[in-house]
Amino acid sequence: MVAVRPMRGELTIKNIEFSGEYVWLKISIFGQLKGDIVFGFPEQVALKIVSGMMGGYAITEFDEMSQSAIAELGNMISGNASSLLYNEGIQIDITPPKIVQDQDRGDLSAQNALAIPLTLEGIGEFEIFVIILN
Repeated sequence: MVAVRPMRGELTIKNIEFSGEYVWLKISIFGQLKGDIVFGFPEQVALKIVSGMMGGYAITEFDEMSQSAIAELGNMISGNASSLLYNEGIQIDITPPKIVQDQDRGDLSAQNALAIPLTLEGIGEFEIFVIILN
């Protein structure tokens, strides 16, 4: 989408720490596994990603179009992961992506999550958190 191959950092288990200046995106999973996938993008990284998705057009604010683009990126990543799991015999489905607002953060931050840090060269770093519920 942005012509840069992501580099994965070291996987860890940690709580999601919501902080300002971030864009948070949540996609729920259900089926043989239940839980949530939460993307945490520093706002400037999100803007650079959206800019890359728009062919390099400069994006300076995280408006409705930017929200839609970043949600679509999360949807594509989660959809591809769902397909990979299906090929391994694990059937899941995902919900449409939702930008996490302040009032929605409380139930996610207390969860231990698998944290997957990703770096996009020339763009920046962001994390994907995977929360599997029992």
